[in-house]
Amino acid sequence: MKVKKHESKKSMKFVGAHVSASGGVDNAPLNAMKIGAKAFALFVKNQRQWVAKPLEEKMIESFKANLKMAKIEPQYVLPHDSYLINLGNPDIEKLEKSREAFIEEIKRCHQLGLILLNFHPGSHLVKVGKRDLEYADKIREAELTCLDLIAESMNIAIEATKDLDVKLVIENTAGQGTNLGYRFEHLGHLIDKVKDKNRVGVCLDTCHTFTSGYDLRTREAYDETMDEFEKLVGFQYLSAMHINDSKPKLGSRVDRHHSLGEGEIGWDAFRFIMNDIRMDNIPLILETIDDTIWDREIEALYNLIEEV
Repeated sequence: MKVKKHESKKSMKFVGAHVSASGGVDNAPLNAMKIGAKAFALFVKNQRQWVAKPLEEKMIESFKANLKMAKIEPQYVLPHDSYLINLGNPDIEKLEKSREAFIEEIKRCHQLGLILLNFHPGSHLVKVGKRDLEYADKIREAELTCLDLIAESMNIAIEATKDLDVKLVIENTAGQGTNLGYRFEHLGHLIDKVKDKNRVGVCLDTCHTFTSGYDLRTREAYDETMDEFEKLVGFQYLSAMHINDSKPKLGSRVDRHHSLGEGEIGWDAFRFIMNDIRMDNIPLILETIDDTIWDREIEALYNLIEEV
């Protein structure tokens, strides 16, 4: 079914950026406020370290106070977990370490009063010679094994935090290296395997979507891609988006973001998103490469909304 033109209002779109939490997580809402954001993303601990000091009550209260000052509701804050975590790691010791760290991230989000945790699914890390005649079969087997391991990790994390209202938001990837989540089928597979569907969601990254092979540049291409997403995943699971242009070309499976309108995607795709009611009331987060123009990019996105 083709997507019709959607009505949208500025108040229904919540655009921001992944802002710095340097000096303490309580600085993130203030940094978001400076760029006119109605949403934001942050790391709730150093993303390149396994262990962090526990959040102090003073820091938690300061974060919540600054969030109110910025007039941003908790549901429009999109924390991102550590880059070190791989919920599909084939090494048992490293997998357990990732699972423990992931559970800790969920708990930190809950402490801050946040209800989302964005994460990359994981990587199978299997090296297969591309000249091998059975290469495709071996990769497919490695991917399926890894996806099941990721789903198992998610179920373990959900059970360990069953009293916490934090949704695990799977981010689609560009498919660089052995990263999984670059096909909508991967996302659907994970959701299907997760026992508590209320605790799982999806974050669509426009750059990742494009470089993994889903076109967004024309009305027809956008509709086709979103129809595929609805069929294989379902818009009821769309919990956030990352709004980025792309330096690499369509289907390159390379993850390199660009400023809006400066890359291979172009402005039309972002116009479609800003006028699509299916993207209402979720955080729309810039991860573009020049943070000095985030305020202008946010304003430009709102200006794409068509009056009805």
